[in-house]
Amino acid sequence: MRHTPLTRALVTGAALAALAALAGCSSQNHADEALGTKAALQPQQQQKQKQAAQGLPGMPPVLDPADVYAADRPNRLSPVVKDFPSRVYVPNTGSNTVSVIDPKTYEVIETIPVGVQPQHVVPSWDLKTLWVNNDRGNTLTPIDPRTGRAGKSVDVHDPYNLYFTPNGKYAIVMASLDRQLVFRDAHTMKTVKAVPVSCYGVNHADFSTDGRYFIVSCEFSGELLKVDTEKMKVIGQQKLPFHGSMPQDVKISPDGKRFYIADMMANGMWVLNGDTFAKPDFLPTGKGCHGLYISRDSREMYISNRGEGSISIFDFTKNRLTKKWHLPHGGSPDMGGVSADGKVLWLSGRYNSEVYAIDTRTGTQLARIKVGGGPHGLAVYPQPGRYSLGHTGIFR
Repeated sequence: MRHTPLTRALVTGAALAALAALAGCSSQNHADEALGTKAALQPQQQQKQKQAAQGLPGMPPVLDPADVYAADRPNRLSPVVKDFPSRVYVPNTGSNTVSVIDPKTYEVIETIPVGVQPQHVVPSWDLKTLWVNNDRGNTLTPIDPRTGRAGKSVDVHDPYNLYFTPNGKYAIVMASLDRQLVFRDAHTMKTVKAVPVSCYGVNHADFSTDGRYFIVSCEFSGELLKVDTEKMKVIGQQKLPFHGSMPQDVKISPDGKRFYIADMMANGMWVLNGDTFAKPDFLPTGKGCHGLYISRDSREMYISNRGEGSISIFDFTKNRLTKKWHLPHGGSPDMGGVSADGKVLWLSGRYNSEVYAIDTRTGTQLARIKVGGGPHGLAVYPQPGRYSLGHTGIFR
C-alpha cells in the first residue's frame, strides 16, 4: 500500500501519539456514570430549550447536549422493550440465516432462515422490530423481538445497511451497489426519495447531535458524504487523504464535536469535525479497523481491529487510546454491540464463523460461539435508549 507525503506525515505523527498513549495504559474499571453526568442532572433550562428548538423537527428533545448517549445508561430500558428477552441476533451472510444466541448460556438457541446475503440486523426507530438486511436478496425480513419470530419479507432493493432519521419519519437504505441513499417510509418501507451519490459503496453513518445532518462513509472510493437530513440532499463530499482508504463504521463523540470513522485499510480512525467538514485527522488503532461501539458510561469507545484480532480502547475524557485487548488464538472481530448492562461487548467473527463475547472491564474473552458462515452486523437486543437510529443499534 502506497502513502502520499501528506498521509505519511499524518500517520507517523498519529502513530507516535498513539504509542505514547498506549505506554500509559490504565486498568481502571468503568464507573457507573459518565464524567459530567452530575452537571447534566441540573441542565440549564434555557440551553435545553435552545437545543430542542434548533433540532430536526419532530426529533425527541436532546436529554443532555453534552452527551448524546445520555439515554443509554446501564439497563435503562424503554418501556417498549423492557419485557423483551435478551438475545444476540447474528446475520450469517454466507448461510442466509440469522443465529439467535442466549447471552446467559452463550448458546445458539435458534437459526432463522432469511433472504440472500443478510448483512445487518437493525432495530427500528420505534424499537418494536428488528430488520434483517438481505442485501442480495433485495428484501428486509422483520423479526419480532418479543417472540423471536420472523415475519413476511418486504421488497427493498440493495439494502446493505439501514438507518432511521432522528424524528422517526424515514428509514434510510444504504444502497451500496445502486449508489443511492434511499429515504423510505419508516413503517411501510415505501420509497419517498432516492438520492443518487457519486461515491462508491455507501455503507455506514451517524447523525449530528441536533439530527440535522449525518455523515456517511463510502467504502469503495474512500470518501465521506455530509447529508442534510430534512432536505434529503448531499451537501458535502470529500476524499480521505490515504491511498486505498476503505472507511467503515461511523460514530459521533458523546459531546457531538467529532465524528470517528473506522478505516480498514488505513488501519485506524479518521477524526472529523462534522460541522466544518474539514480534512480529518488520523489515529492508528490496529490492522483492519472496522467497528466502533460506545461504552454505557460514555467514557470509552471499543474499536474492533478485524485484521489482527484485537480491540482498541479509546478514552473520550483523555482523548487517546488507553488499552488494547487481543483475542486468544486470534480472530476477525467485526460488527456488534454492547450488552444492556454494559458488561459484555459482542462482536461477530467475520471470517471465522463465530461470535466473541468480551468482558468490558478486563478485556477477557468470555465465550467464542460457532455460528453460520460470514457472520456480520450482529445486534444485541434489547439495549437502553429511547429510539434507534439504525445499524446494529445506535440509540439516543
